[in-house]
Amino acid sequence: MTLPTPRRTLLLGAGTLLASLAAPGLLRAQDSRRNASAFVTHDWRDHFETLGAGAILADTGSTSLHYWSGDGEEHRVYPTSVPASDELTRRGYTEVVEKKVAPTWTPTPSMRQRFPEWPAVVPGNDPLNPLGPYALYLSWQYYRIHGTHDTRKIGRPSSDGCIGLYNEHITELFSLVRVGTQVRIL
Repeated sequence: MTLPTPRRTLLLGAGTLLASLAAPGLLRAQDSRRNASAFVTHDWRDHFETLGAGAILADTGSTSLHYWSGDGEEHRVYPTSVPASDELTRRGYTEVVEKKVAPTWTPTPSMRQRFPEWPAVVPGNDPLNPLGPYALYLSWQYYRIHGTHDTRKIGRPSSDGCIGLYNEHITELFSLVRVGTQVRIL
């Protein structure tokens, strides 16, 4: 026996409602963009007058980092973690002032106030070090572009101010970047 169309539509709608009540995460997952970068294409000329020693653009809106070599031959794009809130985000122009292998992590004074249980220092060779294997130190105190062992952070606003990369990506970027590379954080 065939049901009339309005009743069939009503039953299908009820099935969808029941499925959404049974698995509400399924509907949210369809609209979720968590842990995925929505890369935006950038041209270095829109942000820098010259390439100089190279240029890095960290786009916090699309959770991506663009790198251009000084000669313009290399252009790389990487997914990133970005600061968790606007209060933690510093935007503008800076530069790479130091490169460190196995950087020691020292929480900032504001981190220590918010999280007094955190250690005062974590050595660079410690597997719990949140900076990963490499860090690019910026001219702004406490701000870094670094790796992370917590890959869940990539593609999300999750940091206390730094730009985080997968460890394999910071390894690659570290080999390309020179001290003096200009950086813009959007």
